[in-house]
Amino acid sequence: MEHKVKKLEKSQMEFTITVSPKDYQKHLEKAAEAVSNRVAIKGFRKGKAPFEMVKKEVGDMKLLQEALEDIIQETFYQAVKAEKVDTIGMPEISVQKMAPDNDVVYTAKVALLPKIELPKLDGLKIKRKVKEVGEKDIDETIDNLLKMQAKEVIKKGKAEKADKIIIDMNLFLDGVPVEGGQANDYGIYLEEAHQHIPGFNDSLLGLQKNDEKEFDLPFPEKYHSQVLAGKTGKFKIKVKDVFTREIPKADAVFAKTLGQDSVEKLRELIKENLGHEAEHKADEIAEIEMFETLIKEAKFDEIPDVLVDAELKKMFYELQHDLEKHGVSIEQYLKDIKKNEKELQEDFRKKATDRAKASLLSREVALENKLEVSAEELEKEMKHMRDYYKDNVQYLENLKKPEVIDSIHNMLLNKKVVAFLADKLVDGPRHTHEDHDHGHSVVEEDQEDHTGHNH
Repeated sequence: MEHKVKKLEKSQMEFTITVSPKDYQKHLEKAAEAVSNRVAIKGFRKGKAPFEMVKKEVGDMKLLQEALEDIIQETFYQAVKAEKVDTIGMPEISVQKMAPDNDVVYTAKVALLPKIELPKLDGLKIKRKVKEVGEKDIDETIDNLLKMQAKEVIKKGKAEKADKIIIDMNLFLDGVPVEGGQANDYGIYLEEAHQHIPGFNDSLLGLQKNDEKEFDLPFPEKYHSQVLAGKTGKFKIKVKDVFTREIPKADAVFAKTLGQDSVEKLRELIKENLGHEAEHKADEIAEIEMFETLIKEAKFDEIPDVLVDAELKKMFYELQHDLEKHGVSIEQYLKDIKKNEKELQEDFRKKATDRAKASLLSREVALENKLEVSAEELEKEMKHMRDYYKDNVQYLENLKKPEVIDSIHNMLLNKKVVAFLADKLVDGPRHTHEDHDHGHSVVEEDQEDHTGHNH
């Protein structure tokens, strides 16, 4: 076997590989055995016909075609090993010459892991800022907890700011009903600002049961539906009921419903929990800034399309998953924004490129600093996940897949990389915590690329 290489743009390499008949003879013999297992050859039991007899029966070319995949797999691996390069993804194969008793010549275009020059860590510092928890934050939390325990009582009278109103609603645009713009028995807490349409809740104040009202409201310019963004909609509503909310007092009785002996103890617990949340948030922000800084300061070879495309697919899946949680299909979303899947992915390309760079950077940091995940560490995490999913047969089966195990290994390694970098770069102590939820998506997703580390 002989091979030549040519470097291409975007961290790609093209191999031209020549395989002589003597080098691929063993693959022809293996192919003949496979054929004789499928094709009945007179005078011989399945799988027992001699090579020459099978070749005569099916023809030289058919046998060579049967053997081609094995020939390419073996010789391509040998060529890559000889060049000492790290490849990613599947090669793009193009057969140039193929004839019985002649050399097989093919080209294989493949992406390479791009080289990265890491910046010196000594001169980089990330400021970790923790939001201080004040009395106002505790008061707001208690107010929300009180409202969660409020009793709702039907009110005979006009809806006020503190009330809840139930309506039937129809939305029109230029006199035409909007698809998905109808809602029955839609409950609204009037004191909570409407998250999508400013002014909507205020338009309902002063109404009472059986009242009907029509009003116009503009949709925000950046509204999620492009059909409605920046347009003025006409709302027709009918009030079904108005409820007043009887909110309990923040006293010892209320505190005991939450497992605390007194309001003072409850406030202490809330302050502690809000403090933990603030610490976690500070870690997240510092880690994001840390990777953004490192990506900016590091030097990358061109990023191959295969890596960016893998991140694009992940981002598209994440968007689809998030939309489905809110009851919106990806098809409806694409229709609303007037784009197809390919156009949406192009919008994501820059972020996908940064994610690919973060994965490569994480891998390089692990290599340079000899950060590894031991077999014991991997098995401990696998055991935790088997215990977590013990009642879900499908998840347990997924946990056996090599690509899922690889993803879990990468996730653990990534945690080590983040901890290592944060120790070097982040100014101030980090709030270390154990979080096993990270494994769920690894098991649930059918990932196509497992070479990188997700952030």
